[in-house]
Amino acid sequence: MAMAGNDFDKLSKVQFKTPEEVAIEDETTNREFKTKDQQKLEDQKTIPNSNMPIKKKFRLKITKKRVGIGLLVIILIIFGYLIINNSNNNFTKIPQKAKTIVRSNIQKSNLVPSNLTGLMVNPSLNQLPVTAVMIENSLQARPQSGLEQAGVVFEAMAEGGITRFMALYQDTAPNYVGPIRSARPYFVSWAMGFDASYAHVGGSPLALTDIQNWGINDLNQFYYGNYYTRITSRQAPHNVYTSLANLHTLESVLHFGPSKFSSWPRKTLGPLAHPTVTNINFRLSNFYFNPSYTFNPKTNSYERFLAGQPEVGTDTNIQYNPKVVIGMVVPETNGPLDSSGAYYSDYSYIGSGQAYIFQNGGLTIGNWSKSSNSSQIMFTTSNGQNIALDPGQVWITVISSTADVTYN
Repeated sequence: MAMAGNDFDKLSKVQFKTPEEVAIEDETTNREFKTKDQQKLEDQKTIPNSNMPIKKKFRLKITKKRVGIGLLVIILIIFGYLIINNSNNNFTKIPQKAKTIVRSNIQKSNLVPSNLTGLMVNPSLNQLPVTAVMIENSLQARPQSGLEQAGVVFEAMAEGGITRFMALYQDTAPNYVGPIRSARPYFVSWAMGFDASYAHVGGSPLALTDIQNWGINDLNQFYYGNYYTRITSRQAPHNVYTSLANLHTLESVLHFGPSKFSSWPRKTLGPLAHPTVTNINFRLSNFYFNPSYTFNPKTNSYERFLAGQPEVGTDTNIQYNPKVVIGMVVPETNGPLDSSGAYYSDYSYIGSGQAYIFQNGGLTIGNWSKSSNSSQIMFTTSNGQNIALDPGQVWITVISSTADVTYN
């Protein structure tokens, strides 16, 4: 269900005019003034005034000498015009063509790999903060907005068998992101590995304490509600949305600078000539929360399914299709009870474990490691070598056991 545009429009309605309309009005106004002035002059001509002297008509006496001088002046003007016009043509056409070529080369050479996705981007994008947004995945929250534009997505249990997403943005700025929900400690720690600002609506008691103690760049909706919107087409608490433009504005107000973190190594290999793994299944909870993927060799990406259906966002009709899918095995235990009587999920997010890296139609079974809250998650082979990831979106699903992933 697509979001209504007026759900996000809090600005008062202003009558805007295009530049063309303004120009037409100005031209009409000028014509009116000109007509009035001319009419005034005409009126003055018709008003009799006996005091005004009658001017005698002046007649220029034409001679052969004057005719000759006039013809010479006209010839000089035409000759000068032809010289200047030819000079201008030679000057403007060639340099303009050269400028276009140079500008094109500069644009291509200026592109650099994104710190977050590895895609080639304008260098200025790497100077933006990475922004992490907590996105709900309950049945009432579907379909979500903005996930297809995230550079990295983490997927893990929240509580009561319901999963939650954390989407990271830097290269892209979707207009609608949500619905946004509350924080959890492990998501906060994963966000810190990217030195990310953290957008959420409240959180578990432990998560809120950790946010304060760990010094994360906090964008809590509880404190900065003006930068978020509650839409009317969904019921609370599944109706909090924002845009990356709003969050970037808030980050600027709070003086949050560029994110400094260790980027994952990237390498473009292309799809395998004969893919070895084309189907992936993860078990997190039940049918409604267990994602699966099918490899598409034409796009060299993985089409995502949830509850047996293609998973599609509200803004596009494009199925989620990350370039890299990772199953990260992290031990899970029950945390404290929430207000509804369900246990918060808790993960051993500092440490290491097994990781399944699916890309290019193949599989690498390696390890993940994270030594502290501020350190980045790294993926390595069994020999300790860093695993280079394909540029593009990476979707990380956190599972509690190696038995929770199957593939063929």
